[in-house]
Amino acid sequence: MKDLNVLELNLKVYVLKNIRSNEALAKIAELIDKSLARESDFLEFHNKNMFKGYCFNSLFPLEDNGVYKNGRVYNIKIRTINRELAQHFKKYLCDEKTECLKSLTIEEKTLPQKHIEKIYSITPCVIKTDMGYWRGNLSLADYENRIKSNLIKKYNQFLQTELEEKFPVYNFISFDNKKPVSTVVKNVELLGDKVTLVISDDEESQKLAYLALGTGIGESNSRGFGFVNFRCL
Repeated sequence: MKDLNVLELNLKVYVLKNIRSNEALAKIAELIDKSLARESDFLEFHNKNMFKGYCFNSLFPLEDNGVYKNGRVYNIKIRTINRELAQHFKKYLCDEKTECLKSLTIEEKTLPQKHIEKIYSITPCVIKTDMGYWRGNLSLADYENRIKSNLIKKYNQFLQTELEEKFPVYNFISFDNKKPVSTVVKNVELLGDKVTLVISDDEESQKLAYLALGTGIGESNSRGFGFVNFRCL
């Protein structure tokens, strides 16, 4: 089984055109996608339908009026469990540019493995159904099972193992938004939720919680969804 390390890249960017907050993730994804196209192996990786093993948050600091302003510098955190991908980003993403964003600097650190009390959404957690947003189409139990099974599939893929679903992952889930959080992706409104998961103490649940820091929870993590922060005991 491979070793699991979560690498965090802090990317500073310069905004070239005003960006609305609900469009920021798409603009960041465009910048990251452009850097992936710099090498054929990573372009193939980008185009392949698979768990990508990275996630990112939105621009910060936040703006009170919901618009990131032309001429200002913001930060983006990118996390991954793929060291080769982190090296690629350090080589190419630090010198990338789109119509809206220009990269300035990038710094790397490894997140230490500590006992995690809870993880909580910074960007919306998305679980898709054939009918769109999950509420009204899935039960809460089905929604929770999708989050858990999604994490286990990521763990098994990246760690090349077969972890069974015989542990809880978390003891409690809470929703931190009163209504669905809307994000615009390719002119389509995608709805998600800000959730907090209180993590179980057993070894397997702790491993999955640490993995989630690098991969995100839920779906569409390479589009910026499901990025989580954490609190340790």
